[in-house]
Amino acid sequence: MTSATMTTKGQITIPKQIRKELGLVPGARVTFTRNEDGDYVLSRRARSVTELKGRLRYTGEPKTLDEMDAGIARGATESP
Repeated sequence: MTSATMTTKGQITIPKQIRKELGLVPGARVTFTRNEDGDYVLSRRARSVTELKGRLRYTGEPKTLDEMDAGIARGATESP
């Protein structure tokens, strides 16, 4: 079991191995959930779609909505 100490400001440093396993990076959001035993569980907060804006770059020509819909339809009918 890994432990940490709280500072006088109420801050806790999450140990490196736990940060690595949870995929936590600076700026990451976490949630604290109380389980049925009354203990709290720390989890990485799932990102919303809006937080992903701008993460993927497309360098080609802009596509129309009809072209995007056609591409989605093709992808949905293709078998792996």
